[in-house]
Amino acid sequence: MISESELVRERKAKREAYLKEGVRPYGERFFPIEPIRNVLAHFEENKKVRIAGRLMARRSHGKSTFGDVKDEGAKIQVYAKEDALGPEGYERLLRLDLGDVVGVDGTLFTSKMGERTIKVEKFVLLSKILQVLPEKWHGLKDVEARYRHRYVDLIVSDEVRKTFRQRSEIIREIRQFLDGRDFLEVETPMMQPIPGGARARPFVTHHETLDTDLYLRVAPELYLKRLLVGGMEKVYEINRNFRNEGISIRHNPEFTMMELYQAYADYNDMMSLTEELVTHLVKKIHGKEEIAYGEKTMSFKRPWKRISFYDALQERTKVDWRKADVKKEAKRLKIEFDPTHEEIDILNAVFEAVVEPDLWNPTFVIDYPAELTPLCKPKDDDPELAYRFELYIGKIEIANAFSELNDPVIQREKLEKQVEIIGGNKQVDEDFLLALEYAMPPAGGLGIGIDRLVMILTNRPSIREVVFFPQLRPEAKEAEKAPE
Repeated sequence: MISESELVRERKAKREAYLKEGVRPYGERFFPIEPIRNVLAHFEENKKVRIAGRLMARRSHGKSTFGDVKDEGAKIQVYAKEDALGPEGYERLLRLDLGDVVGVDGTLFTSKMGERTIKVEKFVLLSKILQVLPEKWHGLKDVEARYRHRYVDLIVSDEVRKTFRQRSEIIREIRQFLDGRDFLEVETPMMQPIPGGARARPFVTHHETLDTDLYLRVAPELYLKRLLVGGMEKVYEINRNFRNEGISIRHNPEFTMMELYQAYADYNDMMSLTEELVTHLVKKIHGKEEIAYGEKTMSFKRPWKRISFYDALQERTKVDWRKADVKKEAKRLKIEFDPTHEEIDILNAVFEAVVEPDLWNPTFVIDYPAELTPLCKPKDDDPELAYRFELYIGKIEIANAFSELNDPVIQREKLEKQVEIIGGNKQVDEDFLLALEYAMPPAGGLGIGIDRLVMILTNRPSIREVVFFPQLRPEAKEAEKAPE
């Protein structure tokens, strides 16, 4: 059996041979072409067609050869004969390797086996493959290799390509949904002088001309609120956020968020909008309100369940956490936490451990501790709680929303307290506070994690399955980490 390295050497030698023969192994313009799915959808016997794609299979029988050519959307059988191509042309066809990119001109017919086929009248090599594709039926078995070499993953797996096409469809539908409700799509800075809008560790970079440090944004929130001050009443942004934190099946340091703000609304309006948007997406992708996720199903039928943060904790632990010694009770429940962290962060860890695992069908968790949310309005009847919700689906936090705090005096107090607690890169954004002094209307704000939402809607267990190029440990470090 020929080894993979021998096949690579053989293919590189073919490239050199092509060049000596005056054949261009990396082709030329081959356009216009017809997508294969269109050829199949409008199939007519004896119709002339021109397609391009990758040769994925070949079956030769003497002076005739069948093969499969696949483009981005579909696959079609091709049939070549020596008497049609001539001895030299047919010999060049036999020298093709699986994975070569080819252009084909031919005529449609139906084979004896009833398969729609192109009879090849002319073909051209457009790009010579030098590597070896994974075995057809197994693809890339190593999950790490799949993510690291996504281009190969896309070549060999129809399911992977389908997932990413659905991702694009989901984002397109979100835009159409919001545009149809008179939201305006905007863009705000990706590099910011102050990392504001979320409690997260930022990535730091340096601008040489200005001789100043900048931060890749952890959230667009404070800039979008400036637009509310400026009189733009319904705005949204779909773009990247960056957080210099852990990597897991739910976390990637670079991730896509949709964040929107609506003047004169509140978090109840954001709940209604979220229900409408996500249900619309579910129906668009699946055509129904109940879908599979993993080995279970989940229902998106409205209205969705709403539970209180503290009530849910008390129901599962029999502890009144508003009065309890948080560290003591967390230890009793064997919850892992950093003892140097603030009590409010430990309380959040308890919630993640005891409540989140039960949040399967879409559930709004409301009335969070105000201390967790310095940019959110405190409740009028209980200022220790905030007008905030988080949406959980399949045990995963998908969305976060507030009735936005717009009192500049209270906002300053809360941000200064946060800086005092967190320290590090955290600073008070004085320009944001100045903007609030020009009067920001009451507003509802909503952030949805696009990558996590796509995970749910495409039934994928990891964020790495729905991000083209997820962040990975460098290969050298991965080798050092691997067991012997």
